[in-house]
Amino acid sequence: MKEVEDLQRRLSSVFDLAPFRGNNLRKDDEAMTEAEWAPLVDITEDSKEYLITAELPEVKRNEVKVTVENGALTIAGERKFEKEEKGKRYHRIERAYGSFVRSFTLPDDADADKVNAEFKDGVLKVHVAKSESARPKQIEVKVS
Repeated sequence: MKEVEDLQRRLSSVFDLAPFRGNNLRKDDEAMTEAEWAPLVDITEDSKEYLITAELPEVKRNEVKVTVENGALTIAGERKFEKEEKGKRYHRIERAYGSFVRSFTLPDDADADKVNAEFKDGVLKVHVAKSESARPKQIEVKVS
């Protein structure tokens, strides 16, 4: 079984999928899995910038770190699990918790010196400006 789980982890990393780990189950137990968490992102572009929007529910602003280094933008952080309360039993835990890291290679026209981020209501928006030389320029055509 360990070899199958190892193969699944390796295939998941190749295809950038969230790997799943099964628990040891008895015959009558319901199958449950734990997901390694990575926030979902949208990446859009307009003529002035790239925008990376990441969903980070229940993550505090001070637990998110955005860095740019060697042509890559990295978003890292942690979503912490609520501490277990006495007298409370958990029947199912499907939401994933723990540390996460997402990295993106910046395009050649991105200006790594002009990156800013904003965080509001569990959504992180990272703005990456395009370099001035990469922006399209309007050339006036003169009629003679």
